Amino acid sequence: MVKPNNCWYYEVSKCAPQYALRHLSVAWKRCFSKVSGQPQFKKKGRDDSFTLDGSITVGFNRIKLPRIGWVKTFEILPDNTHPKSVTISRKANRWFVSFKVEREPQSTEKLVDVVGVDLGIKSLATLSTGEVFVGAKSYKKLEAKLSRLQYLNRHKVKFSQNWKKAQLKISQLHNRIANIRKDTLHKLTTYLAKNHSQIVIEDLNVSGMMSNHKLAKAVADMGFYEFRRQARVQV
Repeated sequence: MVKPNNCWYYEVSKCAPQYALRHLSVAWKRCFSKVSGQPQFKKKGRDDSFTLDGSITVGFNRIKLPRIGWVKTFEILPDNTHPKSVTISRKANRWFVSFKVEREPQSTEKLVDVVGVDLGIKSLATLSTGEVFVGAKSYKKLEAKLSRLQYLNRHKVKFSQNWKKAQLKISQLHNRIANIRKDTLHKLTTYLAKNHSQIVIEDLNVSGMMSNHKLAKAVADMGFYEFRRQARVQV
């Protein structure tokens, strides 16, 4: 009933709408089990992504996708990889492809068996061993530039070419801020996972701290929730 009225269904892979419905099903199950809130409609142009599976071939610096064909990548891809599915996503004006790769776990020599981590606003993490890790504070460093771009965009006609160019610059800066924060967190959690057998983290009410307008910006700039998520995964 849908395809005859929407001819573009035949132009794309069948996997994209199928995975969209699967993700919607998972979202509603999480909602009914009170794990998360009610799923929202996905707006075009914001967090664009789709998932494909089927005949996927990975080359040296290219990947073959169903219905799309060979796509060249900026980075070199892992050898002898046969992913079952890939996810294509767009951030600002860049496209990314991601897939899972099975690797053998490697054990490293531990410096300390148990380490405690104290998260803070002035310094991202203070370890029980006395080591201090300073946060990137990327938003604070680039806040003036971001504010300037948003100020210059305020009177532009919406959806005009100049408005789209300004929106792209703002998106690129937001992406840069997020990447700097993620890089700092990945380096810290990798160091903790490789050199310590057990990581003890204080139980912070991040949602409550974000509701405090005096602390919300600093807490979001440090990325406490993302640190806890990465530490749980890597451990």
